[in-house]
Formats: sequence, structure tokens, C-alpha cells
Amino acid sequence: MTTQANPHHLVLGELKDFLTGSIIPDTLDERYRQKIAEILVVKCGFKKEEISSNSVINVTAGEKRAKVKVDFLIRLNNRIVMLIKYSPGSLVTRQLSTVGLSRIIEPYQIPVAVITNGEDAHIIDGSSGKVTAEGLDNLPIKSTIENNFSDYTFPVIKQGLFEQASRIVYACEIDDACPCDSDNCVITT
Repeated sequence: MTTQANPHHLVLGELKDFLTGSIIPDTLDERYRQKIAEILVVKCGFKKEEISSNSVINVTAGEKRAKVKVDFLIRLNNRIVMLIKYSPGSLVTRQLSTVGLSRIIEPYQIPVAVITNGEDAHIIDGSSGKVTAEGLDNLPIKSTIENNFSDYTFPVIKQGLFEQASRIVYACEIDDACPCDSDNCVITT
């Protein structure tokens, strides 16, 4: 039997969280998140302890404030090296806000940003904002990130760039409609 928890998520029962072992509501979106968590551990080789899930990030746009959930943050050598944001639907429309997130979570640029709808994924270079690979099968594996770690410069995010990125994340994730397209609305460095 299915029950309706709220107007946005059909709750199908309960399931065990792959990373934490806790019991959580079983929704279609959560099934995709669990699939991604399993890929990160089983196929990509990350330890469960290296993955933070459901992190809440504060975003601002002028006087407006809100919270955005980031599904997965992967940490190696005391640095977040990759973020993964799950959002159902089009990936292209979420690329800009995902790059924005990679610039407001820490005071440095997170090197790899991933947007996924659970079926496909765009792997994005955080610094350039360019898609470097597509598909869940192409998520970076731990050994590749470790081998490239010395190439990651983790540049400090300047205040102007932070504010711009935060406004874009707010517009795209909170208002859920970016007022521009990725060709005309670019986070500049």
C-alpha cells in the first residue's frame, strides 16, 4: 500500500539507507539517491566514511536566505573533491546551479561537480564549468581523483564570485527557474 506523505513525494514504504544504515522513507527520488550512493562505493571505490549525504547549504541572494540540500559530498585529504546533486529532469538546466554550488560550499573551488537525474549524469570541471564526461558509468573513481589530487589547486573563491554563485544557486534551486540560459548567465572567475 502506498501513502502520500506530502503533495510532492509519494511514499512507498521504508528503506535502509545504503551509507548510514538508518531507515528512511522510500520514495522514487530516494531510490535514485540510493543507487548513486551504491555506485560511489561499489564501482567508484570510495569508503562510506568519505561520503557525506544530505548536506544542507545556506544560500543568499541579497537579503533573501534559503537552504539547499546537496546529496553527496566526497572528501579526500581533508578537502571536498566532488559534489553530486540529484535533481529529476533535465541536466542541462541544472549545470549552472551545480557549478554555483561548487563555489559556495567551501571557501575554495570544489574540483568536480556532478548533476544527475539518477539515469544520466554530467560531470563538470568546477573551475571551468565545462562538462568533462557524461553518464553514471563515467563518475570519477577514487584512484583517479587521488592520482589527480596534486593537479587540483583548490583556488580561494573571491567574495564577488561567491555572491554571484550564491545568487545563481538561489535563482535556480529556490525559485526553481533560472532567469537566464547557460550561454548568457555565466559565473565568471
